[in-house]
Amino acid sequence: MSLVELIARADARGLAASGLACLDRCVPLLDGDDEALRPLWATLADDTGAEAGSDWPASLAQVRDKLAGPDATGEDEAVVLARRMLEAAPAECSGPAMRTWADACSVASLRIHRLLDPAADTAPEADVPRDGGTRGLPPLVAAELRRQAGVLELLAERGAAGLRPALEVSTEGRRVLRAVVSRRARGRG
Repeated sequence: MSLVELIARADARGLAASGLACLDRCVPLLDGDDEALRPLWATLADDTGAEAGSDWPASLAQVRDKLAGPDATGEDEAVVLARRMLEAAPAECSGPAMRTWADACSVASLRIHRLLDPAADTAPEADVPRDGGTRGLPPLVAAELRRQAGVLELLAERGAAGLRPALEVSTEGRRVLRAVVSRRARGRG
C-alpha cells in the first residue's frame, strides 16, 4: 500500500502518530533534544479510560514553548519547514485537521530529507512521490519514505501497542538526521 493510501486509511491515533513521528525525526533542525516531543507521544499512549490524545492540547502547548525559536526569517528552508510542522499541529487530536496535518507533515519531512540528502539531485524543489516505491530516490529520502510507511503500518496493525515500535522507528530516523545536520554544520563552519 502506498503512503498516500496509508494516510487515507489511518485512524486519529495513527494520523497523530504519523505527523508526530515526522516532526520527531526533524527535531534536530529545531535544536530540540531527544525528549522534546515526549509529552505528545505520552498523550497518544494514554489509555486510562480517557480518549487517546485527550491531553494533546496541553502537551502541544508545552512542546511549542520548549521548541520556540527565532522568527523564521533568514533560516534555511529545512528549518522553516520543520517549524511549520510544529506550528500547524492541530489543537485537537481528532477530526479532519489531524488528517490534513499528517499529510502535510509527510510532504514536509520528505522535502526536508531531500534538501539535506547529499546524494539528492540538483532540483530539490520537486515533491517526492508518495504513491510508489523508493526506486530512484536518494538514500536519505528513501529511508524517510520507508519510515513513514512503517509508522502507519505499525499503528494500523497494532493500534496503541504500535506506538512504542513507531517511536523506535522515529528515534532511529532522528539519529540519522541529527548526524546529517551535524555534518552539514561542520561543512559550513
